[in-house]
Amino acid sequence: MSGVWVFKNGVVRIVENPGDCQGSSIGHRKVLVHISSNEVITSYAVLERKLSLLGWERYYDDLELLQFHKRSTVHLISLPKDFSKFKSMYMYDIVVKNRNEFEVRDMEKIVCFS
Repeated sequence: MSGVWVFKNGVVRIVENPGDCQGSSIGHRKVLVHISSNEVITSYAVLERKLSLLGWERYYDDLELLQFHKRSTVHLISLPKDFSKFKSMYMYDIVVKNRNEFEVRDMEKIVCFS
């Protein structure tokens, strides 16, 4: 079964043709994916676990940022403290500094409401 889940008046149903949604909002957002596990990074806790396995250490010098450093390199990853502000530019920075470990993908988001 394929389609889009629609939430309307507290009821969930699947719509097979998303074009049928009135007042629909269709957009795309980027997500960071750990390649070997195919896991979408959904929080900084998940990201920190993946980065630590790759040799990244957390810096606690700046209270405004979440920072990671890898001793064997000059690289520093700086992220906003609030995960909701984790945008694609930060994701691409992680990808560049961790080749073959992460990738950025488009995650289609379709929301129908009435």
